[in-house]
Amino acid sequence: MWPIIEKAAKDNGLVTAFAVVGFMVLLSGFISRKLTFGRVQGSAIAILLGLALAYVGGKFSGGTKGLADIALFSGIGLMGGNMLRDFAIVATAFEVQPAEASRAGRIGVIALLLGTVLPFIVGVAVARAFGYTDAVSLTTIGAGAVTYIVGPVTGTAIGASSEVMALSIATGVIKAILVMVFTPVAAKFLRLNTPRSAMVFGGLAGTVSGVTAGLAATDRRLVPYGALVATFHTGLGCLMGPSVLFLAVKALTAH
Repeated sequence: MWPIIEKAAKDNGLVTAFAVVGFMVLLSGFISRKLTFGRVQGSAIAILLGLALAYVGGKFSGGTKGLADIALFSGIGLMGGNMLRDFAIVATAFEVQPAEASRAGRIGVIALLLGTVLPFIVGVAVARAFGYTDAVSLTTIGAGAVTYIVGPVTGTAIGASSEVMALSIATGVIKAILVMVFTPVAAKFLRLNTPRSAMVFGGLAGTVSGVTAGLAATDRRLVPYGALVATFHTGLGCLMGPSVLFLAVKALTAH
């Protein structure tokens, strides 16, 4: 019986991936209701369980793609890949009401700029604290704190080493995970209950994956608005990272 199930799962990898994720969501919802009494959203629990499974899968297979390195769960690599991820992000834009989006106005632009510059400063400060002193490494790691895409793009443009670019990606991934997990917890304190507040939050947080998952765990109606503004971070970061921000860091480290 098991060989038949295993063969069917391998031959229908994407279907298996949806089944596994669906089961994880059901399990996370049960844990949320029964163990945390609704205080921790099921989506946040699902994210943590997914990270744990990715770690276990990577240890078990010795690969680099987590659970997707195991043949039985190879479809998860496709389901969680760039194509479906970008499709889901773009699809959220169709739910945005133009009248609500226009209400963000100037404060949305300010949030976007702050959400780009402040994480960069924090990233540079942390990199400096760990012993990096050259402008290229500091800028690359700081750019990774904006998003995990901006880091390697900036590093490639200014000639950073592969090790530094890997650190920048790790920085961005950690940021995304923190935003995913803590958004539902802090939603009431942050008053994330209107499209405008979601857009400001998306501008400040910056990471599309983190904002999308975090808002989905808070109120799925806010997802399109947060993702709409957060999406601009990648373009803005890739524009500012190798130019304005790099020149600023270079000027500060020249003395």
